[in-house]
Amino acid sequence: MKIAVPTRENNVDGHFGQCEYYTIFSIEENRIVEKETLESPQGCGCKSNIAATLQQKGVKQMLAGNMGEGELSKLNAFGIEVTRGCGGNVDDLVKNYLNGEIKDSGESCAHHDHHHGH
Repeated sequence: MKIAVPTRENNVDGHFGQCEYYTIFSIEENRIVEKETLESPQGCGCKSNIAATLQQKGVKQMLAGNMGEGELSKLNAFGIEVTRGCGGNVDDLVKNYLNGEIKDSGESCAHHDHHHGH
């Protein structure tokens, strides 16, 4: 399984569509076996092809800070489950997720079309 995390300076970026890059973790037997980075496309996440790119790389799960409904729907359409409300160091986050300690916040970014600064 592969898990992607929108990242800025090795921490979860608070807004999926404006992250610096994606950290992609390869998981085997509930352990991290590989870690790679993928440059983030310029512009808003829901208008980019990032969902297709992540799907092609084998990503099945995204751990994110927040995102709009359009981004969430697009990722889901490409078979990528999203857990929102994540934060902190990406390595610690994935380890906590694998230990069952991370749950989806259920909240989407309500101001997606008007507020790109968070």
